Amino acid sequence: MTVGFVMLCHTALSRAAQVARHWAERNCPVVIHVDRRVSSSEFNELRTELADLGNVKFSARHACEWGTWGIVAASQDASSLMLREFPSVRHVYLASGSCLPLRPVEDLVAYLDERPKTDFIESVTTEDVGWTVGGLDFERFTLRFPFSWRKQRELFDFYVWLQRKVGFRRRIPLGLVPHLGSQWWCLTRKTLSSILEHPEREKIDAYFRKVWIPDESYFQTLVRQHSLNVESRSLTLSKFDFQGKPHIFYDDHLQLLRKSDCFVARKIWPEADKLYSVFLSDDRSRQASAEPNPGKIDRLFSKAVERRTKGRPGLYMQSRFPNENWENGRTAGPYSVFCGFSDVFENFEVWLSKASGSRVHGHLFAKERVEFAGGETTFNGALSDSAAIRDYDPKNFLTNLIWNTRGERQCFQFGPADTQDLNWFLALDANAHVSVISGAWAVSLFQSNLNFGDIRREAARLQKAEMEFLNVLRSGYAKARVRVWTLAEFVENPMEPLQTIIDEIGPRHGRRLTEAPRMADLSGFGQFLQNLRNQGMQPILMGDFPVGDDPSPKTTRRGRPYLVK
Repeated sequence: MTVGFVMLCHTALSRAAQVARHWAERNCPVVIHVDRRVSSSEFNELRTELADLGNVKFSARHACEWGTWGIVAASQDASSLMLREFPSVRHVYLASGSCLPLRPVEDLVAYLDERPKTDFIESVTTEDVGWTVGGLDFERFTLRFPFSWRKQRELFDFYVWLQRKVGFRRRIPLGLVPHLGSQWWCLTRKTLSSILEHPEREKIDAYFRKVWIPDESYFQTLVRQHSLNVESRSLTLSKFDFQGKPHIFYDDHLQLLRKSDCFVARKIWPEADKLYSVFLSDDRSRQASAEPNPGKIDRLFSKAVERRTKGRPGLYMQSRFPNENWENGRTAGPYSVFCGFSDVFENFEVWLSKASGSRVHGHLFAKERVEFAGGETTFNGALSDSAAIRDYDPKNFLTNLIWNTRGERQCFQFGPADTQDLNWFLALDANAHVSVISGAWAVSLFQSNLNFGDIRREAARLQKAEMEFLNVLRSGYAKARVRVWTLAEFVENPMEPLQTIIDEIGPRHGRRLTEAPRMADLSGFGQFLQNLRNQGMQPILMGDFPVGDDPSPKTTRRGRPYLVK
């Protein structure tokens, strides 16, 4: 006894001829169905190429459009021809023209000889199917589908809607329990004969002609009526992506295909010369015989699907770029934003870089230019310090900066005088660690030599901008890690928040701070705030600075933690 192969071909006929010859020369009969839409010249060329093989036959041709009855009709005619012409065949294996045998034919024959009464076909009830993508489950059996989903999509959708609207339901033939599964099966002669010679086949076929994608349900349903032993799995490795389209295997999938231990795989790229030369050769002695187990490579396919659908964190792919919030993480890694620190401390960027070992920039979103670390004019990924280029798309400027510096913590200054277009982006980014000394921008105004009327107007503008920024950070939608101190409480004890920041940036260092960076001279700052009040501007973000009592740090040592119950 042996196995016979039914091949459904519609393209790359030269590759199909190679596979058919491989099977036929090893005493496995082959019946080939060629899609009627293939030109006569190509079909005749294929027949001529295989004319020397007496155990290769060609069945009547049908137009095989996806999702239509033609594929089932082709399978029926080719299988009937196989059973009629080759009485020694005990199992019939349905394959496509893009299939490729992964193991020697002798392995498959021996495997089936050990299971002479077993049918291999994926066959599960509609309630248990979890792989239908953008399709219909039980409705494919109760509605009518006379229109092509691909060529007449509007008519298809309208007719489905209309049937639902009027409550139309088809009656399923008595005794049939709809099942679904992969169309690539391997059935015994007895089961296949029972299906093809069913006394009510004409009635059953008429019903399935209007079922959607009948090649995934016809044999899968009828096998449950006639088979004595069904293994609900396919011996063919066939993987589908998240859109329901088949994965295509290329030359670099060689080891992956070997690892599956399956007998046949689809869909093989026609130009995969290496795969065809390796798997169609006779030197297959090193390949161990094992139970077909496509599950061994499912983990790799799951990762591939996740990478394709979600992408890499912080990398904006063209396929999902126009869709807001489709990205897998807004940025590629954690980064720190400091608001007001460069106003309170002198040379804060230099001190923080030494203390934390991270890259510390100035105001990346300053109005005049991008203040890269070290005064650079270009940065990783050819990012320019041009404010005009940056402001064309501030969000992608920041995401590119974080992506281009993966593995290195980035820190930058931000304030109310900077471009405020990124407020919500920062607040919604879980990678952002935002530390704010509210009202610290007033220190720069305090030290400036401007007319007081100009200072008052600028202070009112900056306070309004910072209040809006703080409201965004305090929103219930914010995902960033946010810490806010008023200027008054910060200068009273700067070591505690500075130590917290250093521990957050580099938790592995475990470095205890012994001194803070040099703080700006705030002598007379309380009177400055009172002058603003006297001029009609109410400074409310700085905290409590009494007039005549200049703020100064109480200690340079880190305070002892305490517990509040």
